[in-house]
Amino acid sequence: MHQLYHHPMSAASRYIRLLLGEYGQSVEFIEEKPWMRREAFLALNPAGTIPVLIAEGANPVCGGMIIGEYLDETSGAMMRDKRLMPENSGERAEVRRLVEWFIGKFELEVNRYLVRERVFKQLMRTEEGGGPPDAGTIRAARANLKHHMKYLNRLAASRDWLAGAEISCADLAAAATLSVLDYLGEVHWEEEPAAKDWFARMKSRPSFRPLLSDKVLGLPPASHYIDLDF
Repeated sequence: MHQLYHHPMSAASRYIRLLLGEYGQSVEFIEEKPWMRREAFLALNPAGTIPVLIAEGANPVCGGMIIGEYLDETSGAMMRDKRLMPENSGERAEVRRLVEWFIGKFELEVNRYLVRERVFKQLMRTEEGGGPPDAGTIRAARANLKHHMKYLNRLAASRDWLAGAEISCADLAAAATLSVLDYLGEVHWEEEPAAKDWFARMKSRPSFRPLLSDKVLGLPPASHYIDLDF
């Protein structure tokens, strides 16, 4: 059985959880607090980042985008019409572009700041960087979020799914990223109706149900978080 080192407020971790769910892979989840820099975890991934996938008989696979490619090669390639990566090379490039957009660019400009300031700093000890949230950092991340949401809305309004005619890894990456912000009540869905309709479809998928059960100590989810008809 696979093991996945993750944190419920990590978008990259959620992306892999969704992929594993879509591909029907059984996995043992191990929650990791990366700011603690445990020696045992650093032995698996010297970068100290999550997620990390441990597959039987294989070396640790580190990083959301890399694990996603690994799962496509080891599981998705045998899923035929349920594969989440297109067969056409040009379509694959577009899926990968959007996965990088949400797990990379979106994370660097929005999630990492909102999650650190609103969640992680409340869980950290002072010597680990914990403390009160920085209001300026939060404002900047929220401003960036508005621009990203407009782009997401354009994609959702112009395509059946974000990367084209079929659901793909791009949709899972975007849904994972947005689900963290949705937990925190940071997304104003009424301003982006096409994005809202797309996210409602993603929330209704069986692979998404475990994410709706996530809880962070001392920080309950937004009231609409578990509502599929939000």
